[in-house]
Amino acid sequence: MRSVRFILLGALVFLSCNTGFPQETKPYDVKEHYTKQEVGIVMRDGVKLHTTIYSPKDTTKEYPILMQRTPYSSKPYGKDKFRSKVGPNEFLMKEGNIVVYQDVRGRWMSEGVYDNMRAYIPNKKGKQFDEASDTYDTIDWLVKNVANTNGRVGIWGISYPGFYSTYSLLDSHPALKAVSPQACIGDFFFDDFHHNGAYLLSYWRVTALFGHEKTKPVSEPWYKFTELPSKDQYQFFLDAGPLQNLDKYYKEDNVFWTQLKEHPNYDEFWQKRGIIQHLKKIKPAVMVVGGLFDAEDLYGPFETYENIEKKSDNYNIMVFGPWSHGDWARTKKRQAVGNVYFGDDLSRDFQKNVETTFFNHFLKGEANGKTGLPEIQIFDTGKKEWNSFESWPPATVEKKIFYLSEDDALSDKTGTGYSEFTSDPKKPVPYSEDVKMVFTPRKYMTDDQRFAARRPDVLVFETSDLTEDVTLSGEVLAKLKVATTGTDADWIIKLVDVYPDDATDTQETQDHLKMSNYHMMVRSEVMRGRFRNDFSKPEPFIANKKTDVNIKLQDIHHTFKKGHKIQIQVQSTWFPLIDLNPQTFVPNIFKADPSDFTKQTHKVYHDSTVEFSVLK
Repeated sequence: MRSVRFILLGALVFLSCNTGFPQETKPYDVKEHYTKQEVGIVMRDGVKLHTTIYSPKDTTKEYPILMQRTPYSSKPYGKDKFRSKVGPNEFLMKEGNIVVYQDVRGRWMSEGVYDNMRAYIPNKKGKQFDEASDTYDTIDWLVKNVANTNGRVGIWGISYPGFYSTYSLLDSHPALKAVSPQACIGDFFFDDFHHNGAYLLSYWRVTALFGHEKTKPVSEPWYKFTELPSKDQYQFFLDAGPLQNLDKYYKEDNVFWTQLKEHPNYDEFWQKRGIIQHLKKIKPAVMVVGGLFDAEDLYGPFETYENIEKKSDNYNIMVFGPWSHGDWARTKKRQAVGNVYFGDDLSRDFQKNVETTFFNHFLKGEANGKTGLPEIQIFDTGKKEWNSFESWPPATVEKKIFYLSEDDALSDKTGTGYSEFTSDPKKPVPYSEDVKMVFTPRKYMTDDQRFAARRPDVLVFETSDLTEDVTLSGEVLAKLKVATTGTDADWIIKLVDVYPDDATDTQETQDHLKMSNYHMMVRSEVMRGRFRNDFSKPEPFIANKKTDVNIKLQDIHHTFKKGHKIQIQVQSTWFPLIDLNPQTFVPNIFKADPSDFTKQTHKVYHDSTVEFSVLK
C-alpha cells in the first residue's frame, strides 16, 4: 500500500510539472541573468546618444544584439537599476540575447535636438545626419565594442519605435540582419494625428509628449500633460469650440502644436517626413507586425509591407492579428478588443512561435530565409481563426461592388435619387457612447454602432441576412457621389458586421449591452472633403453640385458569417475622434472662427458604391 502511495505521489508531481497543475515558479529576475552598462555613443556629428546595454552573464557563448531606439526613454537610468523585462518577448529574454535600448537624438538622456518624424536625407555627406545614420553609427560602435557578440544585429519596436525600426532599413549597416517594424508610423498625415487630412482631435493631449523640446539630457519628464476640468471628453471639446481656443493650453513653446496649425495641408513639411516612399532596395530581413484594430497606426504597417514588397528583393513577411495598438507584446490570456472576444493566448503564441522564430533564424540560425513562417499570416476577425497566404491581398480575391441604394439597402443594383441628412456642428455624432476622457482612443475600433445607426444624421445601408459566409480580404474602397448645401464637409464611412439576434454575450460584453444584434465596427475612415482631389491643395465644394468623393479604408480580413448582415454607415461628424469641420470652406480649420461653423444638409446619391475584395 505504501508503494502505491509513492507511485501516486510521483505521478502527481509529474503531472504538476507537465500538465498545468498550479505550481510555484520564481519570477524571472533580469538582474540575476544580465549585466547592465550605460554608454554615450558618439554620432558622426559629435552628438552623444544615451545607450543602455543588457548582456547575459553567461559569457561562454556569443549572442546577437537586439536593439530598440525610442523617444519614450530607455529607463530606468542608473547602472544598478534594471528593467523587469528586456527584449521583444520573454522567450528571447530567457534564452539570452544582448539587448540594447537607446534614447533617440534630443530625447531624455541623449544630446542633440529632437525633430518629430525627422526627414530622411539620401546621399548624406560629411557630418550630415538623420535617424538612419544615427542607427548605422550605433550599430557600428556596438559590434566593435560589445563583448560576446556574434556580429549580427536585429531591431524591433512598436509605434514610434516601430518608425525607427523602419528607418534602420535605409542605408542599413551590414551587421543589421533582421528588423521588425511593429505598428510602425508611415506618414504623420495618415497615421496618428491625421486621417486623410482630418485632424485627430482625440490625440490632442499627446501633443505635449512631442511638442516640448529640452536643452540638455534629463532623466525625468520635461513636459507635463494638460490637466483638464472634465472627465467627459465629448462635452469638453464641444464646450471648447474652435481649435484656436485650445491655444490657451499649448503656447508657442509647443513646437508640434505650432507645426500642426501652420501646416494644415499635405505640404512639403509633411511630405518629407514620410518614410514610405524611401523603402527601396531593402537588404535586411523584415517582419512587419500590425493590429487589425489598431486605432493609432494601421496605415503604416500595411504601406510598409507593400512598399518593401514592390521595391525590394529581400525576405519580407507580414503578420496582422486581432489586436489593438501593441496588444501582441502583452501577455493577457483572453484577447479582446472592446466587447469582441477573439480567442486565448493569441499574443503569447505569436511571441513564441512567430516573433522568436523570425529573430532566431536570422540572428542565431542559418539565415537562409527558410523560416517555416508564411508570407502572410492574418487573423480572420469574423471566423476568429488564423489564415496564411502567399501574397497580399490574396491572389484569389475578386472585386465586388455594392450600391448605397434606396430603402437603406446595400445592393448589387444601382439606385436612383438620394438620401439626405442634416449635419449640425453643435450636435456632432459621437465616435463612442462611452462617457470618459481617454488619452488615445482604442476600444472604439470594434464598438457597437447601434447608437449611431439610430441617429437621423447617420445614413444606414445594409444587406439582408446573408445566406452564406462572405470573406472580405484587402482594401475597401467607397466611391461616394455627394452634394452639400455648404462649401466643405467631412465624409465618414463605417463598415459594420450586424450580428444575428441569437448572438451570445461574453465576459467582455459591457453591462449595458447585449451581443444580440450587435453592430460591430469592422473598419472605418474619414475623408476631409476639401482634400478629395489633392491632399496638398484643398478646394471648396460648389454648393448643391453632385461631386465624387473616394475614400479608401485600410485593409481587412473578415468573414461576415451566414445569418449576419453587411452594413455601411455614412455620416459627416465623428466627435471628438476628429475635429469639427466648419462646413464652410476656410483656408485653415485650425484658425476657423465660431461664425464659420454652420449647419448644412448633405446628400448621398444612390449610385454611390462600395467596392469589396471578396475571397473566392
